[in-house]
Amino acid sequence: MLISNTFFIIAANVIFSFIGFSKPALMNKTIMWPYYVKRNNEYYRFITSGFLHADMIHLFFNMFTLYFFGENLEYILQSMGLGGSITYFALYFGALIISDLSCFFKYKDIHAYRSLGASGAVSAVVFATILFNPWASIYLYGAVKISAAFYAVLFIAYCMYMSKRGDDKINHDAHLWGAIFGLVFMLIIVAIKQPALFDFILNELKHPSLFGRN
Repeated sequence: MLISNTFFIIAANVIFSFIGFSKPALMNKTIMWPYYVKRNNEYYRFITSGFLHADMIHLFFNMFTLYFFGENLEYILQSMGLGGSITYFALYFGALIISDLSCFFKYKDIHAYRSLGASGAVSAVVFATILFNPWASIYLYGAVKISAAFYAVLFIAYCMYMSKRGDDKINHDAHLWGAIFGLVFMLIIVAIKQPALFDFILNELKHPSLFGRN
């Protein structure tokens, strides 16, 4: 049995994050630090920061989400002729970059601002998967059952609201733009490789379910 691409990404996140936990110097060199990206052209931070996490809880929830949605998305991309591994990696790494652009332009002259985590890329994977099964059931906090599409709407609204408030230490802009990128990217892939799938997607949307169908 082949090891999935999702497993390799999770393994890379776990290994790099654990190294970062114990090596502050490495953390400072690889975290998203817009101030130094601008001044030293350290553009690699757009990628490396996505494999770092603040603590075990941050790492666990990102990787837990990536495991369930990533495995599903890999199957979809392969079985529906949407580019398989190439599309999956392009989505993931593209989201790492796009999700950090907002904070880069917003904080490029603020020395104190830093951010890290795979949340932008994970959000992209989640929203790309939801496109093909919008009425699947999702359990918020493991208890509240809602449809994936309803979750997507709540997620976008929450990210926009919290981004405007700006009173916590979470990069909500990365979540928001990662999610939007994942959806738009997948729509473009479908249009290029399998445009007939739009009929399937539209047909799914015609049968809404607030709490999901499974």
